[in-house]
Amino acid sequence: MVIASQLRAGMAVRFEGKVFKILVAEYHPGQGKMGGATHARLKNLSTGTLWEHSFRPDLKLEEVEVVKSPMDFLYEDGGQCTFMNPGTYEQIAIPAAVIGLQAKLLQPGMQVVLEFVGGAPVNVQFPDILEVRIADTAPPAHQQTDSVRKPARLESGIEIMVPQFIKPGEVIRLDTVAMQYMDRAKGSAKG
Repeated sequence: MVIASQLRAGMAVRFEGKVFKILVAEYHPGQGKMGGATHARLKNLSTGTLWEHSFRPDLKLEEVEVVKSPMDFLYEDGGQCTFMNPGTYEQIAIPAAVIGLQAKLLQPGMQVVLEFVGGAPVNVQFPDILEVRIADTAPPAHQQTDSVRKPARLESGIEIMVPQFIKPGEVIRLDTVAMQYMDRAKGSAKG
């Protein structure tokens, strides 16, 4: 058991009969007679949906063991993403809906970490940063400001916002957690 004030990102807990992965957890102590609270962003590991919730800091939650295993992505077929353990050659399929929008970032041969709860795969851990190519965006504006953004479509089909100076064909670094532009990749002028 773990008390809510001790929740940390990456943990998995059982709450109201469902297993959740903690994505963000912040404890806010109360003042005077006001009790504190732990504000958390959770991911339901069976459905992939996100949920924001505030817990009483003394609430006891059942901690669930998360086993991590490196896997190679093989292919996606019929909404199922298939991965292979490089050591045992065992193959495992996970619904793309459980992975979420990031499933579109998977490339054959890409190494990721699968998370298992109770022997069942429940989540795919991507690298924090991926280099991706811009497939389509408006022509670059020559103002070199980073604050004004425009929509861009990645080769995977995902739409993100990028600075005005980015042009189609450029390789950028993408924050896979927030799904946001970080900066240009080194040597990315491959138009």
